[in-house]
Amino acid sequence: MLELDAVTAGYDRRAPVFRGASLTLEPGESVGLLGPSGCGKSTLARVAALLHRPEAGRVAIDGQEARGWRHRAPRALRTSVGVVFQQPRMSADPRLRLRDLIAEPLRAGGRRAEIPERLAALAPAVGLTDDLLARRPHEVSDGQLQRACLARALVLRPRWLVCDEMTAMLDASTTAALVAAVESYRAQSGAGLLAVGHDRVLLDRWCDRTVEWSDCVAA
Repeated sequence: MLELDAVTAGYDRRAPVFRGASLTLEPGESVGLLGPSGCGKSTLARVAALLHRPEAGRVAIDGQEARGWRHRAPRALRTSVGVVFQQPRMSADPRLRLRDLIAEPLRAGGRRAEIPERLAALAPAVGLTDDLLARRPHEVSDGQLQRACLARALVLRPRWLVCDEMTAMLDASTTAALVAAVESYRAQSGAGLLAVGHDRVLLDRWCDRTVEWSDCVAA
């Protein structure tokens, strides 16, 4: 279970982005979090992925309460969540070829031996050819780069996925391909999904249930 209980978070202690946000996902469940731009849903997504330390509240993954954030989180807990952000160019090292970008988490975790097998499985799953894998971010489109970022999020076989406006900058065909890739992975692994966005039609079609941002935060 992924639990966010009465979370308060932001970037200035004197003026949090939101207060008292709560959300729970069951194992294998897909939940859409719907809200307007600027409401704080992306910050909550970062908290859920253990990338942003909240000022108050509780975050627990599979029954283990988070006590550290980013690199201070226990590796087993940190790697149980894969995350895909809205802007792939902001989250991709421009020096890396796409194959190295995807393999980056394996290298960081000392699991280099797994790279060939994981690349062979993930590249076709997200629609990347050998030619594209050999290119750097500036040599591919936003959609192609986002495919690589999704593969990177899946490379450690996470039990939970957080997709923060993953398709907001993409055309309809690429959106459909990435959603299909996520759902294929979930069908194979049983992973849970938190999909954050402002497109109700997409979230309603994609997820088991859609939660309004206003229903998550304290009044």
